Amino acid sequence: MSDTTLDHLLDGKVQLRQSARGYRAGMDAVLLAASLAARPGELLVEFGCGPGAALLCAAQRMPSSSFLGIEIDPQAVELAAENIAANGLGERVRVREGDIAASLGPLKAHQVFFNPPYFDDPAALRLPKAEKQRAWLAGEAPLPDWIAAAVRVLEPKGRLTLIHRADALGDILAALGPRFGSVMIRPVHPRAERPAKRVLVTARLGGKAPLVILPPLVLHDDGEAAHTAEADAIMRGQALIAMDV
Repeated sequence: MSDTTLDHLLDGKVQLRQSARGYRAGMDAVLLAASLAARPGELLVEFGCGPGAALLCAAQRMPSSSFLGIEIDPQAVELAAENIAANGLGERVRVREGDIAASLGPLKAHQVFFNPPYFDDPAALRLPKAEKQRAWLAGEAPLPDWIAAAVRVLEPKGRLTLIHRADALGDILAALGPRFGSVMIRPVHPRAERPAKRVLVTARLGGKAPLVILPPLVLHDDGEAAHTAEADAIMRGQALIAMDV
């Protein structure tokens, strides 16, 4: 496919062809995938999978689970299908075009995960290139719609996991509302002395346990390495992010 680049994640374990000009998957996708845990035989569905970065990273390290990506952009669906085949994961990983704000049919899953568009007010930020705006802006599917779609897809007691801006945590908790409980939050800090920029949040449909804030993940320290030892191991696919106590 023209106008794409071939990139590698998890220290080369996953190859990813993605748009050279549109939204490009990066650290958030790897962190999201590293925060997932599943029992053998479970089906995990990613909303807004794009070219498949988080989907493929998760599938690469969970060989006993199956995965489905839902994506509204037909070009991204095409890239994701190509990437699934290139990584030899076609027996366990599928992708299909779909709009999470509409009906997804009789689909049922044990888990749903996603990295939703981060901004809902175009006037509040300097917009990226037009090719990237759908991935950045919530537009016709704001965060509550993503969580409502998860409610429709999840089996009873199913798990939802997402990564988002830290300053959106109030909106996340409000959208989880009465349908989700057993919420666990792991803040992600660029450096130990700086405020969190991201949060990883997991919750269970119908869960009853009290909310838990887990120890933070710190991405960078003051040394010469690009990441802390923990973050480096996660980015290489050598460590996970525990989302429990």
